Amino acid sequence: MSDVSGKEKATGTGPNTLAIDVGGTGLKASVLDEAGRMLVKRVRVATPYPCHPEILLNAIAELTAPLPPSERISIGFPGVVRSGKILTAPHFDVQTWRDYPLEKALSRRFGKPARLLNDADVQGLGIVAGRGLEVVLTLGTGIGSAVFDNGMLAPHLELAHHPIHKDETYNDYIGAEARRAHGLEKWNRRVLRTIDIVYSLLHYDLLYLGGGNSADVDIDNLPDHVRIASNDAGITGGIRLWDEKVWQAVRND
Repeated sequence: MSDVSGKEKATGTGPNTLAIDVGGTGLKASVLDEAGRMLVKRVRVATPYPCHPEILLNAIAELTAPLPPSERISIGFPGVVRSGKILTAPHFDVQTWRDYPLEKALSRRFGKPARLLNDADVQGLGIVAGRGLEVVLTLGTGIGSAVFDNGMLAPHLELAHHPIHKDETYNDYIGAEARRAHGLEKWNRRVLRTIDIVYSLLHYDLLYLGGGNSADVDIDNLPDHVRIASNDAGITGGIRLWDEKVWQAVRND
């Protein structure tokens, strides 16, 4: 965990946002100023397993305790999110998370308003330029995906669980297990093939590769319309959840 001081203050006058990125491998957080800049380096701990809702809430409380004060919360979660509830949590215990009101639970636990969205969607909000068709693939424990049309988030698409090669899903094909099992050279060839497959599916203008494993992408002839994105966008994108125009467009109430 990084050293942080709870005494560090924002330089502006707007509210500070506690931004949390829940991953299958790690939990990450920082506090953002009104412009979405991190006031301190992000803190990180390993995701606890088993990860039931109360266990996750306790882990988040412990992780974020040293951070500067904040007035609101943004959180990205690796699963299907709708109306503040978790519909699917493929990396965790499926039964305990089904229809769990994580947004409301966080708000009660911390005593401040919270907004919840899929983690790849949050990362995309922190990356996209807002021009044309932009796609985000997060390469981590599993594969996250988000699609934006001129900056507007499309309905969430779970590419992770869709078949891509024989009986393998995207998760099976280029997830963390595939990276460990096949080694980086073969994994990179699979990533390049995935880039081509997603282009044939969506004909995007730009594709962004994010997530922790994007640092291991080593492709000599990476297509011009593909970018490697900072994994910090999973945190900094949280500021966009408090842009009312954006929130009204993405909220599924």
